[in-house]
Amino acid sequence: MTDGKRTPWVVGVSGASGTPYAAAVIRGLLAAGESVDLVVSRASRLTLLDETGIAFRDAHWRTDLTEWLARGADGKPGTFEGFDVTGVRYWGAGDLAAGPSSGSYPVKGMLIVPASTACVAGVALGLSKDLLQRVASVTLKERRRLVVAVRETPLNGQTLRHLVALDEAGAVVLPASPAFYAGATHIQDLVDFVAGRVLDAAGVPHKLYRRWEGELGGAARKGELGSARPRE
Repeated sequence: MTDGKRTPWVVGVSGASGTPYAAAVIRGLLAAGESVDLVVSRASRLTLLDETGIAFRDAHWRTDLTEWLARGADGKPGTFEGFDVTGVRYWGAGDLAAGPSSGSYPVKGMLIVPASTACVAGVALGLSKDLLQRVASVTLKERRRLVVAVRETPLNGQTLRHLVALDEAGAVVLPASPAFYAGATHIQDLVDFVAGRVLDAAGVPHKLYRRWEGELGGAARKGELGSARPRE
């Protein structure tokens, strides 16, 4: 919130594998007291159903989002609790008249997580074929922060050129590549590292992973991991 006025981060979820990354980013934003405008692409609904078993429905998005945020990266229900989604506003992917489709709608920026290669191409070429791509184009033209967490491997030359174009346009290209120096002991730790780097790029404070402090062997210490997941 800024000066009492709601100024959200737009989180765009494309059809790439990696819906746990999106959930971790949304949890991190909410934990930091940020408002969220959520755009879930049509393709990402299929990925979400495949990876979590959750059918994301426009008419029941609050219930479905709450269930999604509660799941751990291993798919276990009820891993996370206590997240209030009243600070989230949902926009349908086909709603090109939605608030964030206009540069006059106040937002802090946009985080696309995960970003598919199709999404990367659409944004790089300015296609605006759906709301997610349109908001990304608006974010660039308004010189707001755009973080693109691309999730694909290997990358071909065409996609690499699209990523270079996004970088040149001012976006932060952030591959969903987890590191291991934070001492991951669970799949959630790897997911939280990537989500934490997305939030770092956005300038949002969090405690999702243990930061490098210039001391070798820190990852081996027990009890020093920064993951937000509940410990057994």
